[in-house]
Amino acid sequence: MTSEPKKNKQLLFLVAQPRSGNTLFASIMNQNPEIAATPNSITLEIMKDLFLLKQTDVFLNYPDHKSLDNVLDVVYDTYYKDWPQRIIIDRGPVMTPGNFQLMQKHYKRPFKCIVLLRDLMDVLASYMQWYTENPDAFPNRYNLNTDEEKLSMIMNKDGAVAKDLEAIKNAYQHSDICHFVKYDDMVTNPEQEFRKIYEFMGEPYFNHRFDRVDQVNVNGLSYDDKVVGNNMHKLFDGPVRKVYNPYIEKIPERIREKYGHIRF
Repeated sequence: MTSEPKKNKQLLFLVAQPRSGNTLFASIMNQNPEIAATPNSITLEIMKDLFLLKQTDVFLNYPDHKSLDNVLDVVYDTYYKDWPQRIIIDRGPVMTPGNFQLMQKHYKRPFKCIVLLRDLMDVLASYMQWYTENPDAFPNRYNLNTDEEKLSMIMNKDGAVAKDLEAIKNAYQHSDICHFVKYDDMVTNPEQEFRKIYEFMGEPYFNHRFDRVDQVNVNGLSYDDKVVGNNMHKLFDGPVRKVYNPYIEKIPERIREKYGHIRF
């Protein structure tokens, strides 16, 4: 027997680079049965693909903007219609300038964003550890022989990290609707940080468990990491804590020179 979908859902957005605590955040938030924090989301991609139809010949031949706009206006409500949780936290780079404009036009209600921040060198060290310890990780699937080559590919201007960096940069221009959470604060003082998040959401605090976290599962679905490589989203066993990553010492000097200036 399935749960009845709840009315008047609250939708928030999670903006963050990869390897910045997205999975940990989702695991903790999803302890609250009223909340579904998505591991990843295709909703923004659906909206962008629909919007791009306006550039096709078949649309330009019969440019019914109003009807297509009606579809764009209900993408999020339609996608999450049958989810039983009352609060949805949708992960995606909604704060890039282009995406933000699209959201302002077609998501007809005010919305808030939770922005996770992590030092970029720590992000790249996390990538290094993952692809070194997991031979099937996607950076190992290309003809790339050095860490510098692999990290340069990860930092490609068309990749996920670049898009999320752009979204974070733009989020600072809209700080009235954004709440910023530093990764280090989240893992060293989790209860304090999650209380601040609930205050931002306007919701009563849920008594979360930080002594151990479960792998992310939302409505019976989990990550299928075969797509990107094993253990991409595997959480550490044990309590929430800051773990030293020795790969921070192994980041190539030219990568540090090129990207080390990026700070939040």
